[in-house]
Amino acid sequence: MTAVPTVTLNNAVRIPQLGFGTFQIPPEETRGTTLAALEAGYRHIDTAQMYGNEKEVGQAVRDSGLDRADVFVTSKLTNEARTREDALRAFDRSLEAMGFDHLDLFLVHWPLPARRDVVEIWQAMEEIYRSGRAKAVGVSNFQPRHLSRLLEGGTVVPAVNQIEVHPYLTQDDVRAYGTEHGIATEAWSPLAQGKVLDDPVIRRVAERAGRTPAQVTLRWHLQRGDIVFPKSSTPARIEENFDLFGFALDEADMTEISALDRDERTGPDPDRFDG
Repeated sequence: MTAVPTVTLNNAVRIPQLGFGTFQIPPEETRGTTLAALEAGYRHIDTAQMYGNEKEVGQAVRDSGLDRADVFVTSKLTNEARTREDALRAFDRSLEAMGFDHLDLFLVHWPLPARRDVVEIWQAMEEIYRSGRAKAVGVSNFQPRHLSRLLEGGTVVPAVNQIEVHPYLTQDDVRAYGTEHGIATEAWSPLAQGKVLDDPVIRRVAERAGRTPAQVTLRWHLQRGDIVFPKSSTPARIEENFDLFGFALDEADMTEISALDRDERTGPDPDRFDG
């Protein structure tokens, strides 16, 4: 079995650098797809309350025969949580849905500063963390100005910031802010929903490496130090996306792919998204 490298978070929790994403996987397909990922070797599964498939992720982990301690599971707080009490109740529902007594990582899904007091929400996350029912807490889609509010108003530094990152949106400023403050970066939509796979530069690098465009793109993420979790419902693609550790990109390849940045999002802009 391939050993996936881990990233040590700011509270010493170790997270597998390669995971499996479940965004947009229908609940009725989630158990089987997640089981396929676990069988392929993934030990890090990412879900969210808003995905509607937490229950099936929990079923897959239990049905895999793996020890719960060997699978790193992340979920994220619904945007409907407006207050501390909302957040605490929502977390309880996640544990109940998945049939777990803890999560490895729990994130605030979106900042939504116009709709709620993000510091109050973060203080609820800190309570969850101190209870031991989440081994680490963090955020998703936070810009530096949102993070600075938490650092000023909270006592626990977020362990991760899960943001959209891919060769067309390298997010160097947000990643640099995270590095400065000990916040690991997780990359969602790492292939730009497939848009980068036909890019001539990436196809040229893939041909030189004898790998697929998806593999070289995911390898680029890993070598930049980010945590990445591609999503697929196809068993062959799930295995392909896991096969990233028998090759490496050289510095020229890395530079060439990074130069594709065009500040192009596939998802909402956190500065404008209001949930």
